[in-house]
Amino acid sequence: MAWYWHRVALLLEQAHHEAIAIDLPGDDVNARLDDYADIVVRAIGEQSNVILVAQSLGGFTAPLVCARAAVRMLVFVNAMIPRPGETAGAWWENTGAVGARIAAAKAGGYSAEFDLPTYFLHDVPATVLREGPSRPREQAEGVFKEPCRFECWPQIPIHAIASANDRFFPLQFQRRVVRDRLKADVEVIPGGHLVALSNPEGLVDRLLRLQGELS
Repeated sequence: MAWYWHRVALLLEQAHHEAIAIDLPGDDVNARLDDYADIVVRAIGEQSNVILVAQSLGGFTAPLVCARAAVRMLVFVNAMIPRPGETAGAWWENTGAVGARIAAAKAGGYSAEFDLPTYFLHDVPATVLREGPSRPREQAEGVFKEPCRFECWPQIPIHAIASANDRFFPLQFQRRVVRDRLKADVEVIPGGHLVALSNPEGLVDRLLRLQGELS
């Protein structure tokens, strides 16, 4: 949902950048990864000085967009990072994501049974949640069965930001996946899985620092 990025977008605009938050049809059972990518590419249009930021499942849309649009930098935020041809459904077993989540829950003393308050909303201010939609948009299952069809990562700077207190994709898990799949290290900031809502200042600060590397 584009709303997820509203706090980040405001701060980026105050820093004199254009921020385009994309609303993807995650609840459309007929929509596929190519449809998601097409929406992002249309939003980019003819712009060439673009930093693409992909959060969570958005990691599976990102490489498709990079193959179709002029993207200068790709930044993953608490993201699922695919291999060429991998499905988002297979990603969980291939990476050991569920086991890592359960192990972190046992170590952290919170429930290993997934629920939204425990894993997504535990650090999001109540005032922010009250301003948002009454319920999150459901994610249709079809895109989890579709291979992410890209050949290789683009020859552009690629960064991965990880939240220190992400309960859904724990930090050590993210470090391992990023090293394995991108041959890189994560950049750690405070926050949980929905860091754009819980710590927009920290996320924007890191994005602006990365943007400065392109100047």
